[in-house]
Amino acid sequence: MIETLRALQKTLQLKKLAQFQRRVSFGDLITDRWENAREYGFGEGTSCYDSALVMGEVRVGCHTWIGPGTVLDGTGGLSIGDHCSISTGVQIYSHDTVQRSLTLGKAPIEYSPTKIGSGVYIGPNSVISRGVTIGDGAVVGAMSFVNHDVPAGSKVWGCPARIQR
Repeated sequence: MIETLRALQKTLQLKKLAQFQRRVSFGDLITDRWENAREYGFGEGTSCYDSALVMGEVRVGCHTWIGPGTVLDGTGGLSIGDHCSISTGVQIYSHDTVQRSLTLGKAPIEYSPTKIGSGVYIGPNSVISRGVTIGDGAVVGAMSFVNHDVPAGSKVWGCPARIQR
């Protein structure tokens, strides 16, 4: 059976390489990104790679792209609007265990809803902290750490992310 799966993977990888000039994980080879999104209950036209980790209550609007290797933590509630691009490796959190760790387990895990507006672009490998709201039409540059709200139409980047003028 393993040899059959390996042969299937090789065939599918060659087809993907010829069609899109990319190589993806086995899960992304055998699943459909739009079907994945439908199974999560995401909006029409949204796609979500199989390699994305989706947990808790995550709501996503229409025509949003969720790239490979993303983390969408909805344990404290996460909403993402329409026509967003959530790039490869983005991590969006709605909980953290900072105080729990610092108090040697005495403090509880902290949860806060996180909200991403519509028409938002989040660059590769960015991290969005719990409780952050990113307004409509905002841009988050690659490899940014967003730990404060981002106003609509703003461009932010950096670690921590700052509004760019």
